[in-house]
Amino acid sequence: MTAVLVLLGVVFLVLFWAVGAYNRLVSLRNQFNNAFSQIDVQLKRRYDLIPNLVETAKAYMKHESQTLEAVIQARNQAVAANAQAVTDPASATAMQQMASAEGALGMSLGKLFALSEAYPDLKANQNMMQLTEELTSTENRIAFSRQAFNDAVMVYNTALEQFPGSVIATIVAFKHAELLQATESPQERKAVKVAF
Repeated sequence: MTAVLVLLGVVFLVLFWAVGAYNRLVSLRNQFNNAFSQIDVQLKRRYDLIPNLVETAKAYMKHESQTLEAVIQARNQAVAANAQAVTDPASATAMQQMASAEGALGMSLGKLFALSEAYPDLKANQNMMQLTEELTSTENRIAFSRQAFNDAVMVYNTALEQFPGSVIATIVAFKHAELLQATESPQERKAVKVAF
């Protein structure tokens, strides 16, 4: 009788331990999914600002239609990549495609802002100044959201690799989540040379 009680106690403890480990992994997965949704909110805000920025610039930059079209095309590709990443924030492929599309959008916006320097009336335009300020603020929010996402992914992945999480993760098929990293080339990472 005592052996049966001890065996039941051990089974209960193992079951309790497994449920606790499983619940912790679910909680951590939900935290990184929530962190990604915060990135998504800020990216959508940026995607909404870009057409207004292009329309404002279009009136002044009539001869730069290729640059303006490149910004809109990069925006549309980033929107599509983001929509794919939203469906599975743990997917390495989706994260890489999103990071690549966001890098291309950043480059095209950089070209637009560089060209706008040649148009003093555009720089002085109240709408352009307001949109630029809102875009800068949104970029900062995106950076903070990405950092929070990567922190949540790191905690989740660590829990998957540590005992007892690794046992439960293998049994229930939890998968590693991918960090959101920049995909810039070495040339893009070089400091911009400024001359006065």
